[in-house]
Amino acid sequence: MKPLEIARSAILSVASNKFRVALTSLGIIIGSFTIIMVVGIGKASEDAITEQYKRLSVETITITRGQVTVSMGRGGISMGKSLTKDLALEMPDSLAHIKNVGASTSTSSPVAYGSDSMTVQVQGISASYADITHLTTSYGEFFTDDDGILRSKVAVLGYNVAVTLFGDEEDLESFIGEKVLIKGLSFEVLGILERIGGTGGVSSAGRSGSSTSPDDMVYIPYDVALKYTSGPSGGRGGISSSATTTFVALASSISDVNTAIEEVKEYIFDVVGDYTSYNVTDSGSTLSSALETSNTMSTLLMVVAAIVLIVSGIGIMNVLMVAVKERTKEIGILKSMGASRRVILSEFLLEAVIISVVGGLLGVLLSYFAPAFLSYLNVDYAASFQGLMLGFLFSVATGVFFGYYPAYKASKLKPIEALNAE
Repeated sequence: MKPLEIARSAILSVASNKFRVALTSLGIIIGSFTIIMVVGIGKASEDAITEQYKRLSVETITITRGQVTVSMGRGGISMGKSLTKDLALEMPDSLAHIKNVGASTSTSSPVAYGSDSMTVQVQGISASYADITHLTTSYGEFFTDDDGILRSKVAVLGYNVAVTLFGDEEDLESFIGEKVLIKGLSFEVLGILERIGGTGGVSSAGRSGSSTSPDDMVYIPYDVALKYTSGPSGGRGGISSSATTTFVALASSISDVNTAIEEVKEYIFDVVGDYTSYNVTDSGSTLSSALETSNTMSTLLMVVAAIVLIVSGIGIMNVLMVAVKERTKEIGILKSMGASRRVILSEFLLEAVIISVVGGLLGVLLSYFAPAFLSYLNVDYAASFQGLMLGFLFSVATGVFFGYYPAYKASKLKPIEALNAE
């Protein structure tokens, strides 16, 4: 038989069992669609993490609270010594390989202007933190450490926060000097950040306060945050009991990062008396750890998608095994007319390929509607050619793999046995 005749015969066979083939293709559609979704969600997650850390240079060292030592004393419960803001900011003067240090304390809080309100991350920062993370204003100006010392209630809004609250994207500059309420307290808008763009974290900015993009955050002086938004302070310049506090240090050069980390660890040990109270990591290690967690979740979801495709492949095998049984006499006639094993094998294998290709293409088509659906779930999705091809190729590979055995079995039938079959 000519290749065109083999293809025509396979298509007619598939068309004659529309309902059975449709049910089998449904599994392929769901499987390929799931793979495309997994790749898209995983890519969006990686983009978000990269966006979150891209404002930190490779010389940046992050200092976060680790294991807290709790002890009992006459005065009650003692949480151990802390690295205060004042002590942290003295590092550049005390350590040879540290040239700058910034402090940050973050907490979720409602922010309101008139009748408009949203919940965001309110981050109290020192002026040096803004310099290290390259935060610059598009309108107005940034606050200084003097504003924190004077406890001035001033704020710098992320671009998305300003647009959401003020509603006038074209004239944001006119809102400089306006008052917004943060945890019920009135703060003057001193500046509005340049738009960063990208996802920078969970894209539901303002809904859950979980976004990590500067566009979706509000910045106030560090000392003001400790006094008004982050709960009671643990002491002069100390760490709030309810806020997440982080220090960022800038090494003198890339080559000095490891030496600077050791210096910081020794400095903290001299202050708190142990090495476990604080975690000291460079930005590259932190980024790698975050990406590894994201990749682990993507892998788990990919396994689920693979299981769906395997089940679909078994369905294809079942359809073809039934087709071989129903067409035994047809196979016998073809063989008696001189059709080779290769022709029979090609015809049945082509049927499996047709089912899987159609299912894969429909899965790819369905993925175009995914962003609209996922937006309701506040899930970021980044479409990519890699994801589309991976989903499609997996579906085709599934059809070929599971379709081969029934096709091989059909090609092995002996003409006499096939013609005598009932």
